[in-house]
Amino acid sequence: MMRQYELVERVQRYKPDVNEALLNKAYVYAMQKHGHQKRASGDPYFSHPLEVAAILTDMHMDEATIAVALLHDTIEDTSATRQEIDELFGSDMGKLVEGLTKLKKLDLVSKKAEQAENLRKLLLAISEDVRVLLVKLADRLHNMRTLGHMREDKRLRIAEETMDIYAPLAGRMGMQGMREELEDLAFQYINPEAYRTVTARLAEVFERNRGVITEIENSLSALFAKYSLKATVKSRQKKPWSVFRKMETKALSFEQLSDIFGFRVVMENVEDCYRALGAIHTTWSMVPGRFKDYISTPKQNDYRSIHTTIVGPSRQRIELQIRTREMNTVAEYGVAVHALYKDSGGKVNASHAISKETNAYAWLRRTIEQLAEGDNPEDFLENTKLELFQDQVFCFTPKGMLIALPRRATPIDFAYAVHTDVGDTCVGAKINGRIMPLMTELKNGDEVEIIRSKAQVPPAAWESIVVTGKARAAIRRATKNAIRKQYSGLGVRILERAFERAGKSFSKESLKPVLHRLARKDVEDVVAAVGRGELSSTDVMKAVYPDFKDERVTPQAPKPREEGWSKIRNAAGMLFQMPGRSSGRKDRRAAKGDGAVPIRGVRGDLPVRFAPEGAVPGDRIVGIIQPGAGITIYPIQSPSLTAFDDQPERWIDVRWDIDEETKERFPARISVVAINAPGSLAEIAQVIAENDANIHTLSMVRTAPDFTEMLVDLEVWDLKHLNRLLSQLKENSSVSDAKRVNG
Repeated sequence: MMRQYELVERVQRYKPDVNEALLNKAYVYAMQKHGHQKRASGDPYFSHPLEVAAILTDMHMDEATIAVALLHDTIEDTSATRQEIDELFGSDMGKLVEGLTKLKKLDLVSKKAEQAENLRKLLLAISEDVRVLLVKLADRLHNMRTLGHMREDKRLRIAEETMDIYAPLAGRMGMQGMREELEDLAFQYINPEAYRTVTARLAEVFERNRGVITEIENSLSALFAKYSLKATVKSRQKKPWSVFRKMETKALSFEQLSDIFGFRVVMENVEDCYRALGAIHTTWSMVPGRFKDYISTPKQNDYRSIHTTIVGPSRQRIELQIRTREMNTVAEYGVAVHALYKDSGGKVNASHAISKETNAYAWLRRTIEQLAEGDNPEDFLENTKLELFQDQVFCFTPKGMLIALPRRATPIDFAYAVHTDVGDTCVGAKINGRIMPLMTELKNGDEVEIIRSKAQVPPAAWESIVVTGKARAAIRRATKNAIRKQYSGLGVRILERAFERAGKSFSKESLKPVLHRLARKDVEDVVAAVGRGELSSTDVMKAVYPDFKDERVTPQAPKPREEGWSKIRNAAGMLFQMPGRSSGRKDRRAAKGDGAVPIRGVRGDLPVRFAPEGAVPGDRIVGIIQPGAGITIYPIQSPSLTAFDDQPERWIDVRWDIDEETKERFPARISVVAINAPGSLAEIAQVIAENDANIHTLSMVRTAPDFTEMLVDLEVWDLKHLNRLLSQLKENSSVSDAKRVNG
């Protein structure tokens, strides 16, 4: 374990005027507070904050940040308090330590909400002072280096969290070295077999190509000497996770990878970078589509470099990165390079923590502001993960403003990146002057003009199209606001009945003091979440009355009837025809059936029955021959038809030919989600009866404390009749949702 004087000496190497008193004070305080605590490895717990501090000295961080690293677990894991740290080290340092402390002592109802709230708290602290991020990443890096001592289930959870959150966050902050090590450490535990295989193959390739690598380095160095350019040429090998991810995303074998090795060319200044590029491209052929200039257009994490791929001296592809020494340092350490501190008597001045002009930090602050508007912690967690992915395309507004977006982004993402109001009112887009669909995937250099209308409300379906967290959060928020009134009333009824069953009185005022436990912003969010089924009335009851115990036994739902509409009916009112064989399912379904033969009467030659989900006049339908059992009629949208895609000879073209004088009901299946309360079933049955429909069978497929889902087989006149019935059911105050079931 590193001693006190050794830590001071490490800092003195790059900061001769180090504040030794601050480091010594933090070292002794943390060691005393952690006392005899042990890690899973059996080592003294204090060895962990000490190693975190050592990682930060490698990044040349100042003594204030090193001191925070020594103290970072004291509030969370010892008897230390924020007040005590404020008194000993100052309130600024106390704020940093608290920013690194999890919210585990808060009383949150949902475990997932707790995880999301911890992340929100951390990101908010980072947005105020980037040193929180530097300490947190160093903390996570040391934990990952020692992860082998943890239980297997815990190892996997921590590794997945690292891969999902902390490695991408390091990348977004430009700390590529940190990101690569975190990814590789996590990869070992998430997919150990793949890690071992890829690592072994990389070692083999390196040994086989050692001579070629040296030859390329010498050729490049000789070229630069010829043009009187001072350059440092160094080879680099892709990391195992980077190789594995590329193989998976692009469906490539290891042998198909052409960029396992790359070469970094470090120049004295920007002018020399472009002179080197000219020398390279006039000597060897460039591979089309593989040139990127991140010097003129830096990435959002401040990364700057020229990327090109050439067909090199041995006729193989060579990937090159050309940059200055300063750019190389920024690419390795990211925002840590900009973390310039002023120290006065051991106190930390947060205003000097980082240059506010850095793109990476500005991105983080904007992201936090956007994500803070989220409706619930689960959305925050999901949208944060979406925002952390680094691959980007660069597009422009008609006025030349640069908008950086993730790969696969659409004009809708672009609109929301410009402004939330632009996204909410977007109705179309012009890409490079041409009107294009809103789901078009944007490419580097596209000029995008958004067409707007004040009458527009963003459709809920957009959520599945967009790829940015900001767009997804805004669409979800607009959708929730649109349906909030509908579900708020239902949620109030559910809560009133739940509180009444428990002998308590319900009021919206009683929810205000417990909003933090339910992880919702306001009372309306709570009642709407209950109405949508996202939050159970039991959780709300427990939040308001912590001692409440639900002593009811949830009944087991009876198994739904599998036979559905089992009776075979005659094809009165239908026309049939054997179609010619079609090349695809779509063609078979769309056939018109010219020259069909009518089959009428109770005793026809072809016995006919309906699929379990039924079919009604107004549906597009298809018949499937069942050997020995006649023909089964399916609605065209039935997923069950996929089972017959490879049997075109069994498909029969059918169409409705209803006799107006012979009234007949037809089968349909619906799902109804209703409040689990006495009288709900009677209300639903009454709506069905009032709409002149007939219940054939009814089964409960899911029963919960607040909701019951029913599967109802009906007989209705036609599609209009069925849609009218569903609309009436949805308007009923006891019903949360009603929809048709297709297969």
